Amino acid sequence: MQTHFRANVSMVYIMTNNEAMNQVIAFFRDMNGMLTYMGSYPTYGRGTGTKEVSTATTNDGVDPLTSQGALTLSRDGRFLLAVNAGSHSVSSFMITNIGEPVLVDVKPSGGAQPNTVDVFGNLVYVANVGNAANHFTSNVTGFRMDHNGRLTPIPGSTRSLSTFKAQPAQLLFTRNGRKLLVTELTSNSLSVYDVNPNGTLTEPIVNPSYGKGPLGACFLSAGVLLVTEADSNALSSYFMNNNGTLRVISGSVMNGYKTACWVVTTKDERFAYVTNTLSGTISTYGIDHGALSVVRHITSTPGDTVPGLPMDVGVSKDGRHFYTLNGNQGTVSVFSIQRDGILVRMQVAAWTAFPYLGSQGLAIL
Repeated sequence: MQTHFRANVSMVYIMTNNEAMNQVIAFFRDMNGMLTYMGSYPTYGRGTGTKEVSTATTNDGVDPLTSQGALTLSRDGRFLLAVNAGSHSVSSFMITNIGEPVLVDVKPSGGAQPNTVDVFGNLVYVANVGNAANHFTSNVTGFRMDHNGRLTPIPGSTRSLSTFKAQPAQLLFTRNGRKLLVTELTSNSLSVYDVNPNGTLTEPIVNPSYGKGPLGACFLSAGVLLVTEADSNALSSYFMNNNGTLRVISGSVMNGYKTACWVVTTKDERFAYVTNTLSGTISTYGIDHGALSVVRHITSTPGDTVPGLPMDVGVSKDGRHFYTLNGNQGTVSVFSIQRDGILVRMQVAAWTAFPYLGSQGLAIL
């Protein structure tokens, strides 16, 4: 297969999670951050539609995978990975020089209902929720990805979470790729694995989450970890020690809104943006050496329109724009980021004329 090296192109990708055929939706991103629909690309796997991956969360058609990282770009921007929770598989795409995702592989995820995936170098890990048939046995499973994006399962890489039915919400490599973090929504735990030289994992170091319902997470430089808490409606920060244990810096800083679920920081790490899905708002937190404070809030969509319920989030690599997927519409809200972290809404971009429930996952190139 011919290798397509991507050019200097800017894109935003979301995922439909459609139960008949999952698709990646591609938007071209212009120099001002505005989005134009490019096309839809089948994953050749199935999503869950509006169905939740377990009974742990309300089946309201929004956030069915209950996860951050359902759609993930490699750090060099050459590959895009998507989970197919309805067909228990993961799809890999190569990004062409015009930003188009070309499907190169679909592999079983090593479990049931994969809902979050991450990649570091040529190492890919996916977390599986499990399903009723296997009593919601959850795990993480690893793959090697070759230079064309094809996936090969790593023997002996499958590991359990803190318990056999601890529902994963996000799987995330540390910035140096030496450790792997999994937030566990239902067990209120944060499991940290060491990555072995052969790509397998150690048994997890299980840390208690400060608040309830840990969901989204992101790593800052200098070992600081941010974790949202969907049940506590809050954001917590931790320092990660070399042995995988976590020390709380700011515990459960509430913002006054419901279901704090996804988190991303500005490029300079001075601010974090948290989506409060059921409240339709985005909260800005100030970050001072890992200590958190609530600064301000904004609605995801204009006040005179049907409220968008923001979920997955991302910031452009140049740090100028913030994007969030509205799960009750299948739209993407576009904001410019001011120097003081203030968000200014610019656009609500749609790929279809009809509201679409069940979509999940967002990645920015």
